[in-house]
Amino acid sequence: MDKLEQYRQFVQQILSSHAEIATTTDTVKAELIFDRQHDHYQLAYVGWQGDKRVFGPVMHFDIIDGKIWIQYNGTEESVAQRLVEMGVPSSDIVIGFHSAFKRQFTPYGNG
Repeated sequence: MDKLEQYRQFVQQILSSHAEIATTTDTVKAELIFDRQHDHYQLAYVGWQGDKRVFGPVMHFDIIDGKIWIQYNGTEESVAQRLVEMGVPSSDIVIGFHSAFKRQFTPYGNG
């Protein structure tokens, strides 16, 4: 299996496992969004809580130029560390929610 396909599977596995443990109700659901053509992957909450609209991302990943970009992580899990444990080199992981300046001080790729 080529690297890009393996990275897609890793990202989808992380998002799917979080969707399974997500606290959902009859009116608020965890929604998985996998755009394999453009390499955008997201877990979001969608629904209603009484009269209040619930919509927002929980996690968002992109695969850009052969690297996994963590664009948003609204969980307490270090998904970058989990990716390393799955076999992704730290240089192929970019913490996209940090500025380029700040990324240089992380053990991960700079993008």
